[in-house]
Amino acid sequence: MKLDDRIIAQHNQKSVDIHKSKFEFLITQVDYSESIISKLIDFQIAIPSWALGNGGTRFGRFAGGGEPRNLEEKIEDVGLMHKLNRSANAISLHIPWDIPKDYQAIRDLAKAHDLRFDAMNSNTFQDQKGQEKSYKYGSLQHVDTAVRKQAIDHNIEVIKHGIELGSKSLTVWLADGSCFPGQLNFRTAFQNTLESLKEIYAALPSDWKMFVEYKAYEPNFYSTTVGDWGQSLLYASKLGPKAYTLVDLGHHLPNANIEQIVSLLLMEGKLGGFHFNDSKYGDDDLTAGSIKPYQLFLIFNELIEGMDDRKMNHATDLGWMIDASHNVKDPLEDLLQSVEAIMIAYTQALLVDRKALREAQLKNDVARAQEILQDSFRTDVRPLVAEARLRSGGALNPISLFRELNVRAELIRERGMKTAATGL
Repeated sequence: MKLDDRIIAQHNQKSVDIHKSKFEFLITQVDYSESIISKLIDFQIAIPSWALGNGGTRFGRFAGGGEPRNLEEKIEDVGLMHKLNRSANAISLHIPWDIPKDYQAIRDLAKAHDLRFDAMNSNTFQDQKGQEKSYKYGSLQHVDTAVRKQAIDHNIEVIKHGIELGSKSLTVWLADGSCFPGQLNFRTAFQNTLESLKEIYAALPSDWKMFVEYKAYEPNFYSTTVGDWGQSLLYASKLGPKAYTLVDLGHHLPNANIEQIVSLLLMEGKLGGFHFNDSKYGDDDLTAGSIKPYQLFLIFNELIEGMDDRKMNHATDLGWMIDASHNVKDPLEDLLQSVEAIMIAYTQALLVDRKALREAQLKNDVARAQEILQDSFRTDVRPLVAEARLRSGGALNPISLFRELNVRAELIRERGMKTAATGL
């Protein structure tokens, strides 16, 4: 489904006067509003192909209807989303769920929707039909060299697909670990994984990055072979300059200080990018900003401070992607909400008076430092985000237009109720 620019313009006309009054009031309080809007227009979030359908839970999956049945329809859904919010110009593919049949046709389709291909994602957390060796006891860490080679070959195959599509990065997330004490030797598992990653790293093109993702637990519950940011940083440091740590906000133990983690990774030049989501208890894969919006703001506060210190480009020097699994909400509405929350947190962090904050820190003025941060967080920056979207040709209220057009009903009519967007 493609949206005509006239439909968006007609939708915006209904609320443009209210928007303008809110925007004009806000810019009287905000310095450098035009610079902020320019940054917002440039800032784009990649959408994962697997988040376009209902992922469900360990106990069951509830189809939402109208889910994309193939790669082409996934690209169309992300294209529709980008048309609505003008902040989602990339799609991240998962292999083997998204293997193209015709690279040129897929590239052309993405271009027609103004999309590019973000990080490629490998899959060694489940066995595929016809797969010779099982990953039940691990993949890159496995005690059997034949299993490790199979997992290595798969990752290299993913790189080859990415080269054809114009991607520039590979994300490696491993389910490897153990469920019980004594099940494996920790050092052997680490060394096996490192040697496997070295072979994959050697296959990277010179202008590619490898993102090593970590996760505290699940599906293994006693240990994971890349269990925290320290282990990921250790792998990335040993692999070389093209290897980086990937931070998934849900992949931490409760109350972890993620903003401190990203600050230190940035300082070391080893922060590669993000998987945005939110959580209450663990890896809940909830809508970004729906549970801990202040934490999301604090993360962006550290990101902007650290990136500016290193003269990094906010839009392009890190990988920005959502990673979510939906169950009770329309996936496209949920993704629109996540992108909006990320843009809001980014904007709030851009408002922070960094000179005043630094002065307060040097004077140990704790109350003043808190007030500076909370003043920015409590500023309603939605008119700035909406203005950036309006200037880019997007909808002032993307979800409102999505519902007004009955998009989900149209997708169900085209694709049916019993469709699935992932291989889960």
